[in-house]
Amino acid sequence: MVTQCQLVGIARSTVYVDKTTVVDEIELLLLRLLDEEYTRHPFYGSRKMVVWLHAQGHIVNRKRVQRLMRLLGLVAMVPGPNTSKKHSQNKVYPYLLRGLAVTRPDQVWSTDITYIRLAQGFVYLVAIIDWYSRKVLAWQVSNTLDVGFCVDCLTVAINEYGTPELFNTDQGSQFTSEKWLQVLQENAIKISMDGRGRALDNIFVERLWRSVKHEDVYPKNYAAMPELLVGLAEYFVFYNDERPHQALGYKTPNHVYLSGQGGGAKIVDYFSDKQHSSSEEMGQRQSAVMKMTPS
Repeated sequence: MVTQCQLVGIARSTVYVDKTTVVDEIELLLLRLLDEEYTRHPFYGSRKMVVWLHAQGHIVNRKRVQRLMRLLGLVAMVPGPNTSKKHSQNKVYPYLLRGLAVTRPDQVWSTDITYIRLAQGFVYLVAIIDWYSRKVLAWQVSNTLDVGFCVDCLTVAINEYGTPELFNTDQGSQFTSEKWLQVLQENAIKISMDGRGRALDNIFVERLWRSVKHEDVYPKNYAAMPELLVGLAEYFVFYNDERPHQALGYKTPNHVYLSGQGGGAKIVDYFSDKQHSSSEEMGQRQSAVMKMTPS
């Protein structure tokens, strides 16, 4: 290759420019497709994603799909091991929500992180919601997964709305970090974390991501961070104040949060409590693991 470049009088590095660009474009396309399909079918694992991509005309092997899904933090929402990537030295807390009836605002908050695609890549979105009302209390966007933007989001929520009795997260490194836990402990907030293999323990945030992406991110196809920030700010105002939620009797999250009426939730253990759970629960709806909640 060196000799060939010398013969035609070009720099060897320029030979690889077009190839790199093509690879990046293909990678971004596959990431976009995986993100969209996972949002539609969050129970798809790498095997089904390979089959689906083949049907779309993209011949990729499972190893590549697994790598891309790890990059996006996507895990099929079915029971299985290693569904949360946590720091091995960080403390993990037990899951406290199973069987707990959520009957009032600020009883339970939860959070999670998702990818938001831009024209040339992905950024990270974190949001905090109130389980009783589904109200989005705070959100932040970052181009890195540093715990700082998660702590900033938590601080904004506490400063504006006070503190919940209990806060639930997954076992990700951001939410088991000392900086995150310190804020919760300093405010005397009980800490709950999803169990391994229980991807739907935090189902309400997962449902929020589905709404955000299908109703705002995908249709608008944001090109850059400033555009995304403006768009998300407008969407979350709409989501809280205007969008009726079936699970709330077609009231808005903000109305339910402020009135303290019409909300509610309960997570039952689908595998051990299914036959013992009652259909009469506090609040408008009951939510069970493996059953997606209505919007």
